[in-house]
Amino acid sequence: MEKNSSCCFSNLSSNLPITCLITFITIFLHRVLNVIYRTGKPLGKRVSPQRPLSTLIVLGSGGHTAEMINLLLVLRKERFTPRFYIAAATDNMSLQKARVLENSLADSSETKGLSAEFMQIYRSREVGQSYVTSVWTTLVAMAHALWLMIKIRPQVVLCNGPGTCIPLCVIAFFIKVIGIRRSSIFYVESIARVKRLSLSGLLLYKLRIADQFFVQWPQLQRKYPRAHYVGCLM
Repeated sequence: MEKNSSCCFSNLSSNLPITCLITFITIFLHRVLNVIYRTGKPLGKRVSPQRPLSTLIVLGSGGHTAEMINLLLVLRKERFTPRFYIAAATDNMSLQKARVLENSLADSSETKGLSAEFMQIYRSREVGQSYVTSVWTTLVAMAHALWLMIKIRPQVVLCNGPGTCIPLCVIAFFIKVIGIRRSSIFYVESIARVKRLSLSGLLLYKLRIADQFFVQWPQLQRKYPRAHYVGCLM
């Protein structure tokens, strides 16, 4: 009898790690599906329509920043504040443009006293970098993105296509999964994308990471029906 009890206890002990792993995976998948189900829904009744929302704005080199600046010009600044601008570590020009924008708003009565911060993040992959070495730089970028997201804890993430946004959006998604903070991700596809989405846009669309996905050409909305057509913003 004692021998049988000992065997049963031994079997339970050996199966315990597997049971715990299965339970963890089940709970995690349930959370992922729940977050995906809630994608696109309002932040909730706890957020007042007039309450300011901390906003993370992801900038990119070239036309990405120009488009984002145009978008920000029509944004309700008093609603989306404080604002945190992030660009790649090698992209100083984008942050300079953002500073010019914020300086132009500094004397405005409706934006007086509102704050803005400017940050940089490591790139996942530089132009021309080999895919082998980009594995390490991607891990570094993800770790840096995690640190920035925990520090900022934005309620809104606004991006329009640069690859820099992917680590930040992925981290924001998983922070929602584990229940630390719910960040609504708004993605506006570049006007240069007429027939197909950019790689960044395709990843966020297919993985259902973006809460709201906007395109600027009607044919893109027909091809990707979960996207919202908003017309040309430039």
